[in-house]
Amino acid sequence: MRQAGIDIGSRSIELVVIEEGKVVVSKQAESGFNPVERVEELIADVSFDKVMATGYGRASLEIAFDYPTITEIKAYGIGAAALHPGVRGILDIGGQDTKVISLNEKGKVFKFEMNDKCAAGTGKFLEMMATSLGYEQHTLGLEALKGQEGIEINSMCAVFAESEVTSLLAKGCQRADIALAIHQSVCRRAVGMIKRQDLKAPILFAGGVANNSCMIHLLQQTLGEDLIIPESPQFVGAYGAAVLAGLQ
Repeated sequence: MRQAGIDIGSRSIELVVIEEGKVVVSKQAESGFNPVERVEELIADVSFDKVMATGYGRASLEIAFDYPTITEIKAYGIGAAALHPGVRGILDIGGQDTKVISLNEKGKVFKFEMNDKCAAGTGKFLEMMATSLGYEQHTLGLEALKGQEGIEINSMCAVFAESEVTSLLAKGCQRADIALAIHQSVCRRAVGMIKRQDLKAPILFAGGVANNSCMIHLLQQTLGEDLIIPESPQFVGAYGAAVLAGLQ
């Protein structure tokens, strides 16, 4: 039996198809203005027997295709526990939200916290800061690792932080130093959420920002422990949805 999981996020859509527990298809696309059309394109040449949708836009698939849905919290919990048995905590920094999820000894979600609807501390925030600094999005983390400490970004509002960056550049501050300060501000926000939820190790780092080398470094340094980084951190939710599809 082939089970499909579709995770419609605010920035991207992930599709995973598993067969006997192994991934046989994985695809990704930007959500765009019409995520239903993007999903139609993703599944056009893909066969599956069961499907489960999750994520920010899961309701649109429930309406368009009558697909069953699951909350992203539960999907990430199931996906993380299936990929890395024994994991106790999840940090997911996605396009427009950040989640921390606690799992019990059996891999079940028992508490969680999400940030508000502001883009602060998310992938979108980092994208905006990369643009302000004149970096490509995929190089921001690498450049930040070259930076020196000493600058602090005080605002976690994306708009006000952008003004801070502009002001710092006008003062002659090095771009790499500002990039490091930006990552440190996001790290502080994420660590604050982790501590409020008292996440236990091992902690899995999911979402697009888990591909950022500077963020991984700062989080591990601040927490004093290694994080589990999945091979494809953006696909954890879709994988969890696919696993659950087989149980329905």
